[in-house]
Amino acid sequence: MVKSKVALISSAMILCICMSFYFPFPNNKTIDARASFMMLPIRDQDGYVVLGIIGSFLFILAMILLGIGLRKYRVRTMIIVVLVYSFLPTLLITIYQETLAKGIAAISYDGSGTCQFDNVSENLLNGECSLVLHNRSSESVSFELEFIDSFSPEDEVRMESLMNLNGPHKFTIEGNSEETIEVNELLDLTDVPNHVDSGTSMNIHIKLVEGEDIRIL
Repeated sequence: MVKSKVALISSAMILCICMSFYFPFPNNKTIDARASFMMLPIRDQDGYVVLGIIGSFLFILAMILLGIGLRKYRVRTMIIVVLVYSFLPTLLITIYQETLAKGIAAISYDGSGTCQFDNVSENLLNGECSLVLHNRSSESVSFELEFIDSFSPEDEVRMESLMNLNGPHKFTIEGNSEETIEVNELLDLTDVPNHVDSGTSMNIHIKLVEGEDIRIL
């Protein structure tokens, strides 16, 4: 089954290098990605991402070496490797969070939060955001939560970050528990330029702050 051990070892090493480029912990390093390949950002709001493009070529090279290193079952093995590569980071992060992580390092977020903004009057906006956070450690965790715009404020109108006007938003999640975080605010936008008048945002990004520790999710 094995044709070349050197090719297989090289393939495994390259895959590890690719995964290390944008490993999603403690922060989501692909938060600004507009296009991606195997968790590697190809393009963001500033244009093409050189490191992501290099990583993509390396990933393809690793797959080629994997095929060269095997005598048979090439396609089957490649599919398994791609699946493992896709799910391994999440598995490793979960294991770490449930065993060694403390504080906000133990908080996980599936990225499916939403925000809804409704116009009340000329300078008043009602904002409602909802997301689910999971504390995977056995100890309670207290933190401040901030909202991050999906697009750069220099290029787009402010949306999710408007919720920070009435912050800081402080929460505590008990150990080994999952909690739905809901933030409802009446926002005074009198002195806030370049903002939305209404709208809905999906898959929102957030920042968790615990003392000097910060995580971008």
